[in-house]
Amino acid sequence: MATALITGGTSGIGAAFARALAARGDDVVLVARDAGRLGEFAGELERRHGVRVETLPADLSDRTQAQAVADRLAEPGRPVETLVNNAGFSVGAILLDPSMERHDRAAEVMMRSVLLLQGAAGRAMRERGHGTIINVGSVAGYLAQGHYPAIKSYVRVLTESLAVELAGTGVRVCVLLPGWVRTEFHERAGIKGSSIPGPLWLDADRVVAACLADADRGRVVSVPSRRFRVIAGALRHAPRPFVRWVSGKLSSARRHER
Repeated sequence: MATALITGGTSGIGAAFARALAARGDDVVLVARDAGRLGEFAGELERRHGVRVETLPADLSDRTQAQAVADRLAEPGRPVETLVNNAGFSVGAILLDPSMERHDRAAEVMMRSVLLLQGAAGRAMRERGHGTIINVGSVAGYLAQGHYPAIKSYVRVLTESLAVELAGTGVRVCVLLPGWVRTEFHERAGIKGSSIPGPLWLDADRVVAACLADADRGRVVSVPSRRFRVIAGALRHAPRPFVRWVSGKLSSARRHER
């Protein structure tokens, strides 16, 4: 029986990955900060799907705790077949903020830990000749709206670069680029989302199902839903002055809804 490890696995897209992978029979390793919430969700998955669920409380902004997760991925006696690097949050600080606290934490969790964990998993999977690594990026990575899109752009390029390094090894690598997904993410960030048209909101379970199907097909970039594939394609090919103009309009709308 295969095992999947998911960071940020108790809510939102991470929880949707956990449900989907458990439903197909994978044992699950859940990584998150809240031990109580980990235990509750683990019990739910075990009861509903009859799989084994291991909980690993860890704050990925702490390098010692992040290394403990990497060490779990590297254990030869308990191989992890699927890694989902999902942990993330809104940075919540503008680029001109005099404090680096939020920026540093965001970089540790959404950049350094992604690099660390995909490396640990990739080496172990390459040795075995199979496995899947999924990093959660965002269509926002094509925009120019501060640190969060810059981080998600990094995740996309990092994932594509890993796919190049692991080409021909039997290890599949995929970056998920969702649009707006109905999760706790926006609520925690203080973003009401009232300026976002209803048809642009996506369901987390459908997003994950599409990503897993893309990963199984060997696709390196997964953009769930036709509408966001169109949006991502337009942003990718549009002149950057136009992208900056769109980014400014979106940022203005967000400021007005806070």
